[in-house]
Amino acid sequence: MRRVATAERPDWRAKAAACGFGFHTIDDAPYWDESAYYAFNLREIEVDIETPSEELHAMALDMVERIVGSEQHMQQLAIPEPYRDWIAQSWRERQPHLYGRMDFAYDGTGPAKLYELNYDTPTSLFEAAFFQWQWLEDQLARGRLPAGSDQFNSIYESLVEAFGTIARGIARPFHFAAVRDSVEDQGTVAYLRDCALQAGIDCGVLAIEDLGISADGRFTDLDDNVIGCLFKLYPLEDMFRESFGQHLPRSGLQLIEPPWKALLSNKGILPLLWDAHRGHPNLLPAAFDDGGELPRGWVRKPLHSREGANIAMHLDDGRELRTDGPYRDGPCIRQACHPLTAFDGHYPLIGSWVVGDRACGIGIREDSSLVTQDSARFVPHAIIAEEARGVLIA
Repeated sequence: MRRVATAERPDWRAKAAACGFGFHTIDDAPYWDESAYYAFNLREIEVDIETPSEELHAMALDMVERIVGSEQHMQQLAIPEPYRDWIAQSWRERQPHLYGRMDFAYDGTGPAKLYELNYDTPTSLFEAAFFQWQWLEDQLARGRLPAGSDQFNSIYESLVEAFGTIARGIARPFHFAAVRDSVEDQGTVAYLRDCALQAGIDCGVLAIEDLGISADGRFTDLDDNVIGCLFKLYPLEDMFRESFGQHLPRSGLQLIEPPWKALLSNKGILPLLWDAHRGHPNLLPAAFDDGGELPRGWVRKPLHSREGANIAMHLDDGRELRTDGPYRDGPCIRQACHPLTAFDGHYPLIGSWVVGDRACGIGIREDSSLVTQDSARFVPHAIIAEEARGVLIA
């Protein structure tokens, strides 16, 4: 694994505009960054990332079975009591799921270490599935990558296949929804909707803010039509707090991701996985936080923190790092500190995508600090054949 500086495509901004990649720059700061790429060999991808991703995914699904049968685990994950039976029933019915992203610390020299699961509302999908693949093809055509370079990326094909698989189980009408003013979320939903259309699924789109409730407690669209199935790029724990949240368990609304996915996006899954698989090479020691002083070598994370918000890190050398954010109250976990490795002053986090139940690609976000926050940049990657690694092109 290497970080390789390279020339940007002179027309990449025009290409981004043409395909609807409207969030390549956020708040005047670059989000998409192709001034470098990460080079991997095939063993690093297949052995160190792909295989562990599928193993951890299977372990996580096994853990859902344990959680739904345990009031103690539901309490540890701070699942509100009115929603516990509904979540448990969604698992017992095996309501279909689509995708998820695991975040790993990995530098090419040891087992990838799982930081967390993003299994309810994962983003950075369009840029991983489509735009970095376009970058690969363009750079190969320009001779900017060694001949035969590849990418761990069958995300698009896997999404279309997964939508085709679950099509018969999707209630109609089917809508995609995200926050109206989030350019990134709207872009992600537009891409997923296109994948669903490619799979032959008729589907609409609306803003989360436009969801309505009928007189008998069912969810409706702007035309007051009852919604059968809703893909919502909106955290389930936030839906619980909305005025319509109380209607979810009895509304008959099918969700994608299904309610049981909230158990896996919750960071409380990490100590439960550690307790069940103590010593697993891809897991970090983790425990539910007792609220006391954070010792050296540990990280404190709120159960529902996203984008690196409200993280407290106490490094082995005594340094302390803290990030701000909206998750100041509520339970947390502790996870053993396994700092990201710096590559030329940049700290990459590997996002491994699982669609259906299959690992199918990665995306890399890098930050200038040890905590990957919403200001992190997305950097493409390539798989370089061993015989070509001595001629990486800058």
